[in-house]
Amino acid sequence: MAIFQPTPGIVYLFRTVTTVVILPCSAFWALQAGLRQFEVILPPWLYLVAPFLSQLIIGIFWNLLSRFFTLRDAAAKGAIMMPSVQETSLSIVRSMLHSFKNGYPAERFQKWSEEYGNTFSFSLFGETRMVTMEPSHVKAVLAIQFQDFQKGPGTYAMFESLLGAGVFNSDGDMWKFHRNMTRPLFNKDRISDFDNFERHAAGTIAQIKTRLREGYPVDFQVGLKSYQRTWGKHALQDVVARFTLDSATEYLFGKDVNSMSAGLPYPAGSPLANHPHFVNHPSNVFVKAFAKGQEQSAVRLQGGRTWPLREFWADAVKPSRKVVDEFVQPMLAEALEKKAKGVKTSSSEKDVGENMSLLDRLVENTDNTKDIQDELLNILVAGRDTTASLLTFAVYMMCEHPDMAARLRSEILTKVGARRPTYEDIRDMKYLRAFLNETLRLYPPVPGNSRTAKVATTLPNKGSAPYYVPKDTRVVYSVFLMHRRTDLWGPDALEFDPNRFLDSRLHQYLTPNPFIFVPFNAGPRICLGQQVRVLALCGRHSK
Repeated sequence: MAIFQPTPGIVYLFRTVTTVVILPCSAFWALQAGLRQFEVILPPWLYLVAPFLSQLIIGIFWNLLSRFFTLRDAAAKGAIMMPSVQETSLSIVRSMLHSFKNGYPAERFQKWSEEYGNTFSFSLFGETRMVTMEPSHVKAVLAIQFQDFQKGPGTYAMFESLLGAGVFNSDGDMWKFHRNMTRPLFNKDRISDFDNFERHAAGTIAQIKTRLREGYPVDFQVGLKSYQRTWGKHALQDVVARFTLDSATEYLFGKDVNSMSAGLPYPAGSPLANHPHFVNHPSNVFVKAFAKGQEQSAVRLQGGRTWPLREFWADAVKPSRKVVDEFVQPMLAEALEKKAKGVKTSSSEKDVGENMSLLDRLVENTDNTKDIQDELLNILVAGRDTTASLLTFAVYMMCEHPDMAARLRSEILTKVGARRPTYEDIRDMKYLRAFLNETLRLYPPVPGNSRTAKVATTLPNKGSAPYYVPKDTRVVYSVFLMHRRTDLWGPDALEFDPNRFLDSRLHQYLTPNPFIFVPFNAGPRICLGQQVRVLALCGRHSK
């Protein structure tokens, strides 16, 4: 018998029942009792208006009271309020949804920054959000004042249907647990093993060559509108998505899902397009479900705290998570069976063998299947999507700049030749790393992120009093826009030029202000797998 699980909309209504139902009803009965006491007769329509009017009055009073205490606390801290966007909530939601569907990340934020500066706030259905693209603020939130900020319950609620309580959607002890479980899997010895990357790169290139010999172009574009909306015409590439999915699952789970066995998609006009074998392949079903879950989760962000009302009758993300869990379940069952038989893959936290996967390590340290599934999904997202995004734009930039592609090839042939690269080779190929850094600068895989203030605090404001950040305020920082600021990167900031990471501009801009470049986050929550991502890309380029 299925257990009833309330939808986000129903949960939201129950949580807001006090202000939505109880207060208006109390106002109605109080008005009626008072009028009866003084024998005053009012028209019936006024009785109907009274509950709604009382809610409006209470809301206005509460906002004024909250504003008073906020200003008083800000003054006590010697802080000032940041500029506020003067638009209605409906107007903001409408413009954000339009940008999400037809524009690019942070398009609306860029327009606001031209009017209000690089730091401002806006109100969305009663929830105040702060937006910044200042390196000093990013440094404070992610590192210096790390203890003052968290992902927060609001973020958790938005992404719980998809990510659960995994490392990217948790705080406190749960975050520390997941972080400690995954850290040993990303040591130098583990990530220096190129066998995985080389094998999958070879298989990927073979697939591309086969398709080209058939006379068909390779369709790099995944057929899902969310990716097209996010990055425009050059969406997440099908080829690299499969490459990263296969290499990530082998690296993290110890077993390759072999998504390449589905084959590459044919052009829409081909009679071989949408063949049932391709459409119904388990890996394709997984990719489609997860991408849809990401899209629906992103839509939730646009609605502020009232997003659950859009999902009153059903959780829009849960069906996608169900498909993803079914995809991961066989690997989890196999690992649990190994544990039940007493098969150990490591002797201690410091002794993580080359053959030990993240799944093995999680199973050794917990029997909670929900925690294991959540973490597997979180790491798979990071291992697949962000790497695929970086490789997509790296290839795109090489096509746009053939002279740079030639220089990359020359460096690789000079440093490595025909042999397989080592960790030291990658470290020494300076132009390759500069090229990837420049790709990350202009096309960061995660264009923006946020934290929620655990306490009332302040953020630095150069040349003036600090900005006041009330408790529970969501602070959104735009990596995409910060990476493109001409005052931080120079007048040529919008130009793709890897040499900026090699010549005098490096010491002029980045060295004295390292937080202008945060493609992998920073502070205690910095991406553990950033070197894996770079090595996978370097291994693919060397092929």
